[in-house]
Amino acid sequence: MTTYGSYLNKEANLPKTAAQVALIDTGVAFIAGLMVLPAMFVAKHNGVEIFSASGELLNSDTLVFTVLPAMFDTMGAIGAVIGIIFFLLMIIAALTSSISMLEVPVACAVEELQQRRTTAVVWIGGLVTLISGVIVLNFSSLFGLVIEFTTVYSQPIIALLITLIAGWIWNRNQILSELKQGCPEVENSLFWKIWPWYVRLVCPVLMLMVFFA
Repeated sequence: MTTYGSYLNKEANLPKTAAQVALIDTGVAFIAGLMVLPAMFVAKHNGVEIFSASGELLNSDTLVFTVLPAMFDTMGAIGAVIGIIFFLLMIIAALTSSISMLEVPVACAVEELQQRRTTAVVWIGGLVTLISGVIVLNFSSLFGLVIEFTTVYSQPIIALLITLIAGWIWNRNQILSELKQGCPEVENSLFWKIWPWYVRLVCPVLMLMVFFA
């Protein structure tokens, strides 16, 4: 999102745009949870195992590739249709997410290494494909491990580093200068009174809570 944000027009209202993205993303995730979790407990009622041996609700790779297919199977013919739609949508989500993730190293190669965009896409995309192929060919032993590493460890740590950089390292006047290009009144707004301290003090604590939870 940071890389995509760098492509925005200089006159874009960054606080408003960021709020819209955050609300839409959180809203979609919340609605998805409202749909999936009740369906899982219905599946449990129909004999599908949704808890691990330790009593925790199954998630990540087990949820997507074991629990949900078993749940769709208990729904009969309509379950097959819903399952096809669900996994098609998941493919689209995975593809669009992969494109956005690929954009980060490609943009770095183009801007910092002065490579042609086509060249950067080919060799970085090839490297990603190679690593993905190794994971797919060793799905049972590697996929869950990769999911756990990325979601449990790397995401909270990277988010923590971003909050520390934005709150403590990046010069506040530089941030304000960027924001004022698209929102001249931001300096006197409630947003600017709260956001710097929220990023400095609250966000790091929240990221640590997520990491150690």
